[in-house]
Amino acid sequence: MLITKEERIFRIIAYILLICGVVIALLPFMYMISVSFKSQIYTFEYPPRLIPRDPTVENYIEALGKDLFGINFLNSLFVATITTVSTVFVSSLMAYAFSRIRFPGKEVFFYILLLGMMIPPVMLIIPQFVIAKNLHLLDSLWGLIIVYVSTTLSMQTFLLRSFFDTIPKELEEAVMVDGGNRWVIFRKIILPSSKPGLAVVAIFTFLFAWDEFPWAHVAIKEASRRTLPVAIALFQSQYLTKWGLLFAATTAASIPVIIVFVIFQRYFIQGFITSGLK
Repeated sequence: MLITKEERIFRIIAYILLICGVVIALLPFMYMISVSFKSQIYTFEYPPRLIPRDPTVENYIEALGKDLFGINFLNSLFVATITTVSTVFVSSLMAYAFSRIRFPGKEVFFYILLLGMMIPPVMLIIPQFVIAKNLHLLDSLWGLIIVYVSTTLSMQTFLLRSFFDTIPKELEEAVMVDGGNRWVIFRKIILPSSKPGLAVVAIFTFLFAWDEFPWAHVAIKEASRRTLPVAIALFQSQYLTKWGLLFAATTAASIPVIIVFVIFQRYFIQGFITSGLK
């Protein structure tokens, strides 16, 4: 197939724009890694250098050697993992109900659920604080998990319902004929057919729970129960900020996110392709 001159020019422009976009997206991350290997005196050197002069790992040794850094890391891992598993499980059940089961007021309830997507989480911090205080959930990792699940539930239910709607109902009818019930259909047909959607929901939920700062900062006061974003933020002092130390801790905190994305990237990309074909 011959490529016309106009198509060749369009492809060249598209590749140039794509490369520029990738560079712009990666530059902050590359700079963060670069500064994490610099000593304090070279942090703001001019002109800036991506390749550190006299690289050092002292920032990583100091950051990882903090008394509670490992505990804060495990706290974040626990909260993000339980939040992700809980959200995927609950939102998939809710999405299946909204997609397949008929009940009075189904669409009304679904639109009410979607209202949660329109309210910024920051606006809910005060009522969440009052409720958490009355339920004795302050200074508790479970208080974070419950709020995170409730915050992400509406969006993830909306995403999964759109995936469930694309699954042919004939598959479910065949299972029904063979004596299967709703639970068998959900476990044997719906979930295996929705791996891309479940991967998208898992990645989005894990990223949110891992990076969330405002509620974790308000709800947790005990140092040993803090999550990693709050602990890293406290690396900054009133009069001096060691940017190399801060960026070393941030780089270390990025590793689980990268691992999760690498594990689920095939389903993640497939999920977006499926969404784009609808």
